[in-house]
Amino acid sequence: MRRDGISNQEIADRLDHVADLLELEEENAFRVRSYRNAAQTVRDLDQPVTELMQQDGDRALRALPGIGERLAGSIQEIATTGHLGLEDKLESEVWPGKLFTEVPGIGDELAKRIHEQLGISTLEELELAAHDGRLEQVQGIGPDRAEGARIALSGMLSRSARRRLRQPPQEGKEQGRPPVSTLLEIDEEYRTKAQKDQLRKIAPKRFNPEGETWLPVLRAKRGGWSFTALFSNTALAHRSGKTHDWVVIYFEKGGEQQQCTVVTAERGKLEGKRVVRGRERECREYYGL
Repeated sequence: MRRDGISNQEIADRLDHVADLLELEEENAFRVRSYRNAAQTVRDLDQPVTELMQQDGDRALRALPGIGERLAGSIQEIATTGHLGLEDKLESEVWPGKLFTEVPGIGDELAKRIHEQLGISTLEELELAAHDGRLEQVQGIGPDRAEGARIALSGMLSRSARRRLRQPPQEGKEQGRPPVSTLLEIDEEYRTKAQKDQLRKIAPKRFNPEGETWLPVLRAKRGGWSFTALFSNTALAHRSGKTHDWVVIYFEKGGEQQQCTVVTAERGKLEGKRVVRGRERECREYYGL
């Protein structure tokens, strides 16, 4: 059944969620990036995807930058049905609590133990458990590891929070995220202080079999926002050799917690510059390109 009226924002959110799930499944970097790029392409369109399809079917989608036959099919499926079979399949393959392994200091076994003992599966539930003391009751979670989890979880996004982050600001309302200039300042401060060994470090469990305390953490405040910055410790960052390039910044203001990732652009007009992923257009304006 055709679903008229689905927005480009909703379609982009679905594509981004697929990229998140692929990354959890340790998919190849190219496929993850292709879904993220497709999401940004859809998000930047001036015309609704549904209108494009009415004019020229999936050929109009395949004419978009970076959209091949497979991605065009995914976009068309979302636009016409409101669902994506690939997304449902990937979600069914991710075991409960798998998202916890994205938190520094929590590996597969500990994530399963947390899920089984506390009966929780979402990052929001984990954050609550980290603050109310339940997390420290799980075997293998001491005060230091609980504190590290609290730092990381202070800004990690749920799926609904990511939607709020990507929603364009309504007229007359303040944009619900820091300006690109502020995020790039935090990124620069973090990388500079990390290089000079001026930051407190934590020992992530993932990809750290020797338990080395290597991951620097920065906490800062700017313009009413609270920030926490860390190098990315995901499987994709390790495979891509980007653990000391990709910087994840968690930010909070007024109780709403969100995140972004800052990377060094590898192509296009922004090549070689630090870029807030998902906000490339604003970065081009910031650099005067």
